[in-house]
Parts: sequence; C-alpha cells; structure tokens
Amino acid sequence: MNRLLAVLVWGGISALGAAAFGVLALSRGETVNAAWLLTAALCSYAVGYRFYSRFLAARVFGLDDRRATPAERHNNGRDFVPTNKWVLYGHHFAAIAGAGPLVGPVLAAQFGFLPGTLWLVIGVVLGGAVQDFTILFCSLRRDGKSLGQMAKEEVNPAAGATAMLAVLFIMIILLAVLALIVVNALRASPWGLFTLACTVPIALLMGWWMKRWRPGKVGEASAAGAVLLLGALVAGGWVAGQPQLAPLFTHSATALTWMMVAYGFIASVLPVWMLLCPRDYLSTFLKITTILVLAVAILVILPPLRMPALTPFATLGEGPVFAGKLFPFAFITIACGAISGFHALVASGTTPKMIARESDARMIGYGGMLMESFVGVMAMIAACTLDPGVYFAMNTTPAALAQAAQTLGQAGFVVTPETMQALAARMGEATLVARSGGAPSLAVGMAQIFASVTGVLGGGSRTFDALWYHFAIMFEALFILTTIDTGTRVGRFMLQELVGHVWPRFGETSWYPSVIASSAAVVAGWGYFLYQGVVDPLGGINSLWPLFGIANQLLAAVALCVGTTILIKMGRQRFAWVTLAPLAWLVAVTMTAGWQKVFSADPRLGFLAHAASLAGSTDPHAGRLVFNDRLNTFVALLFMAVVAVLIATSLREWWLVLSRRKAAMVHETPFVETGYATGD
Repeated sequence: MNRLLAVLVWGGISALGAAAFGVLALSRGETVNAAWLLTAALCSYAVGYRFYSRFLAARVFGLDDRRATPAERHNNGRDFVPTNKWVLYGHHFAAIAGAGPLVGPVLAAQFGFLPGTLWLVIGVVLGGAVQDFTILFCSLRRDGKSLGQMAKEEVNPAAGATAMLAVLFIMIILLAVLALIVVNALRASPWGLFTLACTVPIALLMGWWMKRWRPGKVGEASAAGAVLLLGALVAGGWVAGQPQLAPLFTHSATALTWMMVAYGFIASVLPVWMLLCPRDYLSTFLKITTILVLAVAILVILPPLRMPALTPFATLGEGPVFAGKLFPFAFITIACGAISGFHALVASGTTPKMIARESDARMIGYGGMLMESFVGVMAMIAACTLDPGVYFAMNTTPAALAQAAQTLGQAGFVVTPETMQALAARMGEATLVARSGGAPSLAVGMAQIFASVTGVLGGGSRTFDALWYHFAIMFEALFILTTIDTGTRVGRFMLQELVGHVWPRFGETSWYPSVIASSAAVVAGWGYFLYQGVVDPLGGINSLWPLFGIANQLLAAVALCVGTTILIKMGRQRFAWVTLAPLAWLVAVTMTAGWQKVFSADPRLGFLAHAASLAGSTDPHAGRLVFNDRLNTFVALLFMAVVAVLIATSLREWWLVLSRRKAAMVHETPFVETGYATGD
C-alpha cells in the first residue's frame, strides 16, 4: 500500500512538472503565468533529488555511514568539526550562492524566458548538482583536500599546478565582474550608496558585539543588526532627499571603482571576526528570507511573464545586452544556478571537513545546488515580469539600444523616455537607463512584485516602490560584497601558497608583509578588470560577463575531469557517464564560446575584431581599448589552453587505467569505523 501511494505521489509530481513545462514550451503569444515556471522548477527539483541523487549516493558513490568522516577523525574544534546537517546545509548554501544566480538569469532573459529556465532546471539536475555532490564526496574520502590537491594526486602533479593557476585567474575575473555589478547599481544613487555604506559599520558592530562585548550572544547581535539594517534602508531615502547630504553619496562609476578597490583590500586584511563573519551571517539571513518571501509573493499575485518564450535575439546573435546567439552564450551567461566551477572550491574546502555522516553529503552537495538553482529561477521570473522595453532600456547602453532599435520595434519591445523617467521617479532614482549588470533590473522586478503584494494587503501598490527597490539593491549588493571580500581573501591564500613554493616565508599566511603584498596583488588584478569594465563604451558586461562565464564553466570542466578520474580508479567506470556527460557538454559549449569571443569577425562579439575596428579611430581612449581587447584575448586563450591540457592529461590517465597499463591507485584515506551510535 505504501509503495502504491509513493508511486501515485511521485507520478503526480512528475505529471504536474511535465504539464508545467508543456505550458511554457507550447505558448504561442499567450500570456503565461509565472506560477507555471515556478511549478516546473520545483517538481523537477523534487524528482531529481528523490531519484537521481539517491542513485548517485547508493550506486555510484556508495556512501557509507559506518565510515568515520574527517570531521570525526580529526575533530579539533576549529577546521574539523562534526556539524548538524541542517546547519551545514545553510553554511554551504551561503558559501556557494553569491550574485551569480541573481545576475546571470537576468542577463540571459534577453533570449526569452524559456532557454534560461530549461538550462537552470535541466542543467542543475544533471550537471551542477552532480558536480557539487561528486567533488564533495571525493574530498570527503580524502580528508577534505582541495580540488588542486586532488588533481595533483589523482591525475598528476602538473595537472594539480595547472588547476591551481586556473582557479586563481578565474577568481580575479569573478571578483571584477561582481564589483562591476555593484558599481553599475550604485552610480548616481545616493540612497543605495548610503544604505550599503551603513552595512559596514553595522557588520563591525555585530562582530565586536559577538566577539568582545557579549560573547556568544548571537541572537542579540542578530536582532540589533536587523533593526539597524532596516533603519539604514529608511534613512537612505531621507538622505537622498536632502540637498546638502545627497551629493556626498552621489558618485560616478570611476569614483565608486576606487572605493570598491579600497574596500576589497581593507576587508581582506582585517581579522575575519571583525567584518567577514558578521557580514556573511547578516547577508545569509537576508538572502534566504527574501527568496522565500519572493516565491510566496509570486504564488499570491500570480504575475504574468511579459517577456516571450523566445526573442529574436536567440537566433540573430545581435542582442543589445550582450552579443552572441543562444548557443553557446545562454549556457555561459547562466553559470551559477545551472553549473558552476566555483562551487568545486567550496565542496573541496571547508564543507567536507564539517560533515558528521557520509549520507549528509547528499542533501548538502546535491540539495544545496538545487537551492541555488531555485534562486536563479526566482531571478528569471523577476526579470521576465518586467515590460521587455523597460528591460532592454535598463540593460543596454544608448548606442547599443539604437543599433537594435529596428529589431526591438518589430518585436514590440518599445519604451518611451517618459516611461523610463516615470519608472525612475517611482524607484527613487535619477535615471534607470543603461544600468547594465542585471542588478537594477532585477531590483525593479522584485520591487514591483513586492509592491503588488503590499497592494493586495491594503497598502498602495506604488507607495513603497522606492523602498522595495532599494531593499532589493541592498539585498543584492550585500551578497556581492560578501563574495568580494571573501574571494579576495581566498585569492590571497592561493597566491601565498603558489609563491610559497619559491619563497617559503611568503607562504606563511600569518606573516603580515605577505598578507599586505598578496592582498594588494589580488585587488590590483581584479581592480584593473573592473576599471576596464567601467570605462568600456559597451558597459563592460558585454565582454566581462562572457569572460567570467567561460572561466567559471572551464573550472567546472576541471572539477568533472578530476571526479571522472576518481570514479574510474575506484572501479566505478560503468557509472563514469554521470560526470562524462556534463563534462562533454561543458567542453563543447565553453570552447565554442571562447573561440567566438576571440576570433569572431563581428566587432560586437570578437575581441580581436573589436580591436581591429578601432584602428585609426579618433577616440582618445582607443589605444587603451585595443590593449584591453588584446588582454581579454590572452586571458580567454589562456583559460582554454590550461583546460585543454588538463583534459588531455586526464584522457591519458583514463586510457592507461582502463587498458590496465597502469595500476588504479586511489588516494582515499583508509576505512575507520565511526564511533557514533545509530541515530546520533
């Protein structure tokens, strides 16, 4: 009877999800409710977790609760700490869920709501969650070793060094892109800048409260932080309306760039308890609450998707937000949320050192990635509920918008200057035109959804538009800043480790001259690319976000290569398809995108073509733009070459092991039986 009930329940969930996808895919000009998109995603996540993750855990990995985990065997109360799976799930999700799942889907909405939604859902079930789960399992069986260390041991030392270099370069591009999103959201926005600036002293106060004044009183500090955060949000509106104060928080993109660089350097050298930990805690609480409330709001007001399933830019490749056709650029624009190589750094970092039982890895690794995909779906819904004309006006420079005017007009995506001025006034901004990066358009979408709920509850739907808009900006920027200061610190550790092989003293993470020098080098690296994006006539996102997507997806290919190697050496080669399938797709997509970004003859797409188009230009910045194009070319080719070498090395290792020309030596830690009783 129980089996029959389970079949009926899961059959019903599967049928509901299929029906939702059918509605989304078969709509031809009809208005589609956002609830169908949400239903399709949730049903797919449920089926994927119930069946596919269970297959991976039992058949492919053979998770064994009788085996003591590194957290149990090396419990030292610092790095190795057995942690409740629900607490660790929240920690892991906070670590992997930065701005990527918020911004990527918004940018990819240029192609319509259907391609991005399919990639977010199918990509995560078969690719992203598999990668996270695989690397977490592999590191769990190896005392929490990093991705680079596992590549060194399981493939060869050259592969390990290559992986470490790739990770460092990718971190620099990632941080530059995230900082650019914050700059574009805050330029000429005194309300937004004041509110975000207030979060720094609030985080410092919380850190001092929990560390010095009231140790262990997390609840008190949390309550105080939440109240102060809301107070800063309301006060920002007041400051923006004061003629004497507003100019103090109204700055150009260039000025904000230097502020971001200074912040990144200071935050990376401060003790973690002063700023990093309290900011992480504050932003995690805010993000989870906001996403859940947004999902409920969508089900309450049932907003229509105004963006069509497919736009003309899906096939033309001349989108005003960024150039390139649906294949391959939709699959690198949405990186985090579908599959992200950055997650492999977290899954082989702190998380495996805190798992109490091997079976917990299923919920944390696979389930944590499903939650990030859910965030991406929420972002897609918020973007696609905007009027398409407003969406393109916000995410496009005036020049690019003019070039695409004919196509936009034929598709009916037209918006007047008066409409944009009225929208900016409602949101408490001077202008919302050309606010590329995805963050402002996502904030407008969220604000309109939240304001509609306020209207349903009895308040004027437009009364709180500006407040909700700046709440959404703060919500996005908080997480981006968290990633920036954390990423800069991680980059500093990686640089110290690399240089430490040549100069051992530099590798001492507590040696202050090394801390200063390595932090400055990392900040200078991403600060340069940030400045390049700020002064880019195309808005920066056109070149930097695809470069980030290429780098991030190639890092995922590195992780899947390592995971496949370990599965083959474990004697699980008949299951190697679970990692080989997403690996093959990523290599095809990302190498194609990288090749087009470098060698395409379209100046809006290819770096070299754009540099050639500036020959003889009277633009005073032409020389620097040409240099930037050539630098982007070098970076993209470097990433592609590094991953190509690692793939070739891995293929050779697989062939040697499978042909029995080399013994399959697995570097797992020996089995030690757990001391926990059943049910602990």
